[in-house]
Amino acid sequence: MKRHLPAVALASVAALALAGCGSDPATGPKAAPVGVQPSQDVLSGVQKNEAAAALLPADVKSAGSIKLGGSVGAAPAAYYPEGQKQVAGLDVDLVNGVAKVLGITVQREDAAFETILPALGSGKYDVGTGNFGVTEARLKTVDFVTYIDDGQGFAVRADNTALTSVTDLSQLCGLTVGTGAGTTFEATLNAKKDVCAQNGKKPYEVKSFSENAAVITGLQQGRLDVVMSTINGLRYQANQPASKTRFLGEYHRLDVGFAFKKGSTLTPAFQAAVNELIKDGTYQKILAKWGTTDSAITESKINPPEHS
Repeated sequence: MKRHLPAVALASVAALALAGCGSDPATGPKAAPVGVQPSQDVLSGVQKNEAAAALLPADVKSAGSIKLGGSVGAAPAAYYPEGQKQVAGLDVDLVNGVAKVLGITVQREDAAFETILPALGSGKYDVGTGNFGVTEARLKTVDFVTYIDDGQGFAVRADNTALTSVTDLSQLCGLTVGTGAGTTFEATLNAKKDVCAQNGKKPYEVKSFSENAAVITGLQQGRLDVVMSTINGLRYQANQPASKTRFLGEYHRLDVGFAFKKGSTLTPAFQAAVNELIKDGTYQKILAKWGTTDSAITESKINPPEHS
């Protein structure tokens, strides 16, 4: 969800953060987070599934490839391991697994999180990845094929003993909250700002950043009291020795999915491919590799309703 600090600490912490419902392009190589093995091969056994491939639209079958816009910069979703020019992460392994099942290749382009969904509508990309949470607002303009269950959570500095959990946004009243621009976190915080006035308390202040590093820097330097980001990203960050952050727990679960323009004919094939990965056990291996088994789903769905 964010980072800043000195060199080594920065490399470790930076690998995490807005990765889910939002993240920024990679700003340089990151060290592999503790417990992650980016070089582990979990896809070598994946074979093309003719039934799933038959669901591809004719133009994709003919081209044999798709264009993908993916946000990069935070583990476990997507980041650049230290000294490597190849992006790694949960999102990367999953889309590559889907491509193998469908017998196609992926033309990947790193992109800023907030630019990906609009680019789907313009036709620049066929699919987008960025740990995009499925929300009612997004479903109005974007189609989703789900692949994990993640969501929203909070974290503070490790030395902050005043805030031990956040189960209601009224607990944030009077505090400065940092989050990523264009994310579900920002939307949730801004939509419920009146909760403090309703309780006769000073409102919380939301500070949004396009750059992951700015958020973690604000938290570590005390300019932010608390940060809101993905459950998986925050847990990951808290487990890194140099991060000096503490995960406060889950606030709201969200399905996460591959994003497509509204009405895309690619969704049935992607859904079938994800379900094939679940069926043959590859899906479970991918999640175990990135320490996200708690986010496993049993079946991929197209445009499920937002979690209540």
